[in-house]
Amino acid sequence: MAAAAELQGKYQKLAQEYSKLRAQNQVLKKGVVDEQANSASLKEQLKMKDQSLRKLQQEMDSLSFRNQQLAKRVELLQDELALSEARGKKNKKSAESSSQLSQEQKSVFNEDLQKKIEENERLHILFFEADEQHKRLEAELRTRLEVLETDAAQHQAVVDSLTRKYTDTIEKLQNDKAKLEIKSQTLEREAKDCRLRTEECQQQLKNLQAALGSRLEESLCIINEKVPFNDTKSNRYNALNVPLHNRRYQLKLRDLAGQALAFVQELVTALLNFHTYTEQKVQIFPIDSATDTISPLNQKFSQYLHENASYVRPLEEGMLQLFESITEDTVTVLETAVKLKAFSEHLASYLCFLRKILPYQLKSLEEECESSLCTAALRARNMDLHRDMKRLTAVFEKLHTYVSLLALPSRKPEGLLRTNYNLVFTNIATSLHGFHDTLKDISKHYSQKATLEQDVPTATQKLITTNDCILSSVVALTNGVGKIASFFSNNLDHFTTLLSYGPKGGTEFISPLSAECMLQYKKKAVAYMKSLKKPCADSVPYEEALANRRVLLSSTESREGLAQQVQQSLEKIAKLEQEKEHWMLEAQLAKIKLEKENQKLKNSLSGHLTETVQECSVLPNVAEQKKEIAEKSPREPIKSTSLIGMLTVTADNEKAPDAESREDLIKNHYMSRIAEVTSHLQLADSKSVHFHAECRALAKRLSLAEKSKESLMEELKLASQNISRLQDELMTTKRSYEDQLSMMSDHLCSMNETLTKQREEIDTLKMTNKGNSKKNKNR
Repeated sequence: MAAAAELQGKYQKLAQEYSKLRAQNQVLKKGVVDEQANSASLKEQLKMKDQSLRKLQQEMDSLSFRNQQLAKRVELLQDELALSEARGKKNKKSAESSSQLSQEQKSVFNEDLQKKIEENERLHILFFEADEQHKRLEAELRTRLEVLETDAAQHQAVVDSLTRKYTDTIEKLQNDKAKLEIKSQTLEREAKDCRLRTEECQQQLKNLQAALGSRLEESLCIINEKVPFNDTKSNRYNALNVPLHNRRYQLKLRDLAGQALAFVQELVTALLNFHTYTEQKVQIFPIDSATDTISPLNQKFSQYLHENASYVRPLEEGMLQLFESITEDTVTVLETAVKLKAFSEHLASYLCFLRKILPYQLKSLEEECESSLCTAALRARNMDLHRDMKRLTAVFEKLHTYVSLLALPSRKPEGLLRTNYNLVFTNIATSLHGFHDTLKDISKHYSQKATLEQDVPTATQKLITTNDCILSSVVALTNGVGKIASFFSNNLDHFTTLLSYGPKGGTEFISPLSAECMLQYKKKAVAYMKSLKKPCADSVPYEEALANRRVLLSSTESREGLAQQVQQSLEKIAKLEQEKEHWMLEAQLAKIKLEKENQKLKNSLSGHLTETVQECSVLPNVAEQKKEIAEKSPREPIKSTSLIGMLTVTADNEKAPDAESREDLIKNHYMSRIAEVTSHLQLADSKSVHFHAECRALAKRLSLAEKSKESLMEELKLASQNISRLQDELMTTKRSYEDQLSMMSDHLCSMNETLTKQREEIDTLKMTNKGNSKKNKNR
């Protein structure tokens, strides 16, 4: 169904694009038709102008012919005048009578000639003007014709591209239509199958309803006859039932509480940073406390801001206590969440802190606006922050109201009905989103304020860094609140379901005692189940038992002999170990004696070289030591216990020091060996711990590597899918571009042909114009 809807959406989009392109095609067709009509009208005008030019040329030719006739006539008249004058000289007398007549004729001829000359000049001027106008019109019409031809070619190219595009879209739409028709047919078949199934289900439902109705009547009759008192009708009695312990709900709720604790910790750190950096900002701007005293208002405001940790830190502690109270073995609902009251109280104390610092903060912003360094833009940003701080306090008041409502059922279960839980949670989600929007406005306005304060001439590096710190804390606060809002709205259903379950048949808990009773019963049930589970004895598989039985049956005869051989071998091993220890001790004593002899030789050689004074001082001490040893060494047997057993030596007074020294040497040797072995053991223990830690780290890294491998495999699959999709798109675009290039090449060929034809026509027109101009000149 989703694919059909997607195809339907694509089909609608293609239809809309097709309608748009169709409308554009109509407009372009109209434009092409208009341009063709204009070109046709211009061609007709050109023909008319050509006709008028030909008429004017004909008139010019006729006028030039008439002018030539008149010129010839004037010459004839002039000749006749000369003859008449010559004749008149001969016979003046005879011509006096006719002179008047000849003068009148002459004046008439002169007037006629003057008129003809003026008419000829006027016709020459008209002919020249008409020729110039004709040339100008011809040039204008040619340029206009070229422009119209280029426009027509462009329009034709656009029309061709649109027609190709329309044909492609029409083909795609037809293919989509065919696919949709096939899908619609399949969906119709599925709908028919679903109708048949629904009819069958309805029939089964009717049968079940009839069967259940009969069973209900039977059970009602049995209840009415057998049950004298039914305590499940009243919610008050149902509330006394022991609720079921849902471990899955508890684990989910603990996970949600852990996520909420992490978000609250981020929020607390951001609030601490914001208040601390605001305190630093108050002491720097508009007056630096290092160079001048700040106002009493800012001093009080800074003093209150310095106390922010005592109000903000308890929020994290309260949330941590609430998280620790939610365990796997508890029942966590609003009636038993006692630690929520402590978190509500800590939130109330922080709200009181905000109400306490709000007037000082607003007055501080107003005082900053009244400063001489404050510009108009900075004043506007301060007023925006003035409004934002009021909104921030109002949002915290809303949150405190709803959190206190959630903490109410743990003290007074009747204070908040279960039907209102969902409404309270939705209001908390909307308040958190409002909180996020307010912080976004504060971040935007404060970033603008920081950029404006950097342009102030008295801005120092300390002010710039403090503004950056405040801005980063506000951004962190905005991100933290955004995470909290999205987390709460995403898990709203979980909160309403996890914090709403209760006793079977009941609508609410009367008190947390029922939860404690349920947990006691749970512990008893667990202990009872553990007592029922008795550990089974280790058993041997059947096949292995058969094989061992065959071996035992075959070796029953030699069992006693083998036992005797084992006993004898054990005794031999013990004797050999004792002999080994004895000879090792003898070897050690031989080494000690050898060292003593070497020492005596060294002492004897060094004794000859020492001074006599030293010998005198040493001899009394040696005598005293011998006496003490003689006194201490009785003639009783000496028993010395060492690591290898008991050593009994009966020696005289002279041999006692040797025995003691030998025993001490053996003891020191084995003590040194013990120390060395313990050091090796400690080293091995530390290495084993180190190796164990490395193994755990490697196991974690292996699990992370496997997870990353799975994620990378998924990304690889997606990348391969994208590559295949892009290759398909590349092939389709390549085909479309090749088609367009082929169409453009054809179009260019046709345009070249038309251009060659037009050039030939222009050349022929130029030749005809040159021939006409030559003829006119010859005439």
